[in-house]
Amino acid sequence: MTPERLASLLAEVASGRLAAVDALARLAHFPSEELAFATIDHQRALRQGQPEVVFCSGKTVEQVVAICERLVAANGTFLGTRASEPQAAALAVRYPRLEWNALARTVYLPPEPRPTPTGRGTVLIVCAGTSDLPVAEEAAVVAEAFGNPVARLSDVGVAGIHRLLAQGDRLRGASVIIVVAGMEGALPSVVGGLVRVPVIAVPTSVGYGASFGGVAALLGMLNSCASGVTVVNIDNGFGAAAAASRFNRG
Repeated sequence: MTPERLASLLAEVASGRLAAVDALARLAHFPSEELAFATIDHQRALRQGQPEVVFCSGKTVEQVVAICERLVAANGTFLGTRASEPQAAALAVRYPRLEWNALARTVYLPPEPRPTPTGRGTVLIVCAGTSDLPVAEEAAVVAEAFGNPVARLSDVGVAGIHRLLAQGDRLRGASVIIVVAGMEGALPSVVGGLVRVPVIAVPTSVGYGASFGGVAALLGMLNSCASGVTVVNIDNGFGAAAAASRFNRG
């Protein structure tokens, strides 16, 4: 239940267009709804400003579809991350408007009508290399679903630093910057030294053996000498986008 939907419901009751008993029926599963395998938090958007998001990995197709059906019934929309092709295919049959991003592994059913972005500025997703794109794209999809204008800047890692420096206007024009990088994870420090806005660093598991599945990039980002750089977990594009959305609502 989003603040907008709840306000609309209360306005209908106040105006007499909707009986109180009917409004109560619409709120039957508020604040949470229990399924045999999940407890769905329908109040999260009111508490946090962001709705519950379905982490699809590890769930069966049937579980994902059932959870998303309940989210649609309550809110008219859903967002899922780390979705598989079979999960996306099943949801697409049920919801023809589904947006399946195979690179990001996200499934998104936007509300109707699609809302205008409410973030106060642009969230810029900066990606070090093409191999980091799945994580960067997850961040972009989530940031857009959470109501932010989003821009992308891809393949501008430190191996060719001139590629990043040529984009100074775009860096300075962003409200929040998410920097996604693997290998040694140096890119967020460079970006953090160039801008005055919040920088959220996302280490990826991209790299050779000594990268230890992203641990080297994580440690490099945690030890950044650039002030104001915040670091999320390895491959956690979703977490970076959620944090950026809060910064951008400010």
